[in-house]
Amino acid sequence: MDIHVVQPGDTMYQLSQRYGVSMDRLIQDNQLPDPSQLVVGQAIVVQYPELTHTVRAGDSLYSIAQMHDTTVAQLLRDNPVLRGRDLIYPGQKIVVEYASRPRGALTVNAYSYPSIGRDLFQSVLPYLSQLTPFTYRFDGDDLIPLRDEALVNAALQSRVAPILHLSNLDEEGRFSPELAHELLEDREDQEELIGEILRTIGRRGYRGVDVDFEYVRREDAQTYARFLARLRRALVPRGLPLIVALAPKTSGDQPGRLYEGIDYHQIAQSVDFALLMTYEWGNPASPPMAVAPLPQVRRVVEYALTEFAPGQLYLGIPNYGYDWALPFREGARAQSLDNVAAVRLAWDRRSAIRYDEQVQAPWFRYVDGQGREHEVWFEDARSIRAKLELAFGFGLYGVGVWNLDRPFPQGWAVVNAMADIRSEM
Repeated sequence: MDIHVVQPGDTMYQLSQRYGVSMDRLIQDNQLPDPSQLVVGQAIVVQYPELTHTVRAGDSLYSIAQMHDTTVAQLLRDNPVLRGRDLIYPGQKIVVEYASRPRGALTVNAYSYPSIGRDLFQSVLPYLSQLTPFTYRFDGDDLIPLRDEALVNAALQSRVAPILHLSNLDEEGRFSPELAHELLEDREDQEELIGEILRTIGRRGYRGVDVDFEYVRREDAQTYARFLARLRRALVPRGLPLIVALAPKTSGDQPGRLYEGIDYHQIAQSVDFALLMTYEWGNPASPPMAVAPLPQVRRVVEYALTEFAPGQLYLGIPNYGYDWALPFREGARAQSLDNVAAVRLAWDRRSAIRYDEQVQAPWFRYVDGQGREHEVWFEDARSIRAKLELAFGFGLYGVGVWNLDRPFPQGWAVVNAMADIRSEM
């Protein structure tokens, strides 16, 4: 796999000639909405098919996979034009294998709201080891139902392991330290809630649990770790893992409401895996900056490895960016946007995309219709490659993507090129 950065005057035809890859292949692998609209500074993923299969009458993806000793999921990953479906026709050329070899094995987890578009969801399922529908809430000892049937059933049919997500979101959609505190103080409520979780796992077919309590109070740090240990003991007889999502700390005594109730040392003894939420440095209330600047991400991983084994850790990867109005003012809110929309915005506003080598993230500025300047930071193939290189470099167990609800075909192409995606089923 190569990543080409668009230069002035580049066209898809020229890139096809330069890399010896067909225009159709470049367009399909990058899922370009309009290949004539290339933005200076835009990243283009270039993959080199090594083995292809021409579909014959009666072929299916299953029969092709059997013929070439691969899997249907791998064929779907190698052919994003199929959008995750076995819809092939005679004469169609299917990629069986690319020339590049994966760096190593990774478990790929991703979060998704139940409201995700059906076609988008189907197209990304082949790239996943695990799927985590967001989110089960609770009130006291009651687990609040989630309309997750469609997501869980589709995941199971695709041999993707669904993971039940439990959070301390309140009814207004905010992480509530009070809600967590009330549960963590009441042993009986915890036992009832754990029972509800186990019954839901049995009904739905979940293959693990991910707990994401945020803004836990400092005084609740120990009881939070004990609750996690209690839940883990309940999952062990079923052979199911417990994952915890953690605020991105860089030291044990890091100040701040997001960090003080999260004790990496105690939690590491209480869970099977931890997902580091290594994003939101650039956020709606912050000044313009990368959502997941690599030096800060690296510092979080380095600290986490003082308490966790590498094989316990998932690296969080954001699937979005932000658009800030300038000059930045305290109290102003940046607008979230997806990575594909960011490139389209750069095209619409005739702005070149730049790449910050230090933080490993793309960005650009533009002027809106009212004459106000904006700054946009987002993710592209280069920034995703950098994060995966970091995960491989530290020998981490996997990555966790927040979230699936926005298209990013180029990002999934990089994941597929770099990772041998584990099956957790």
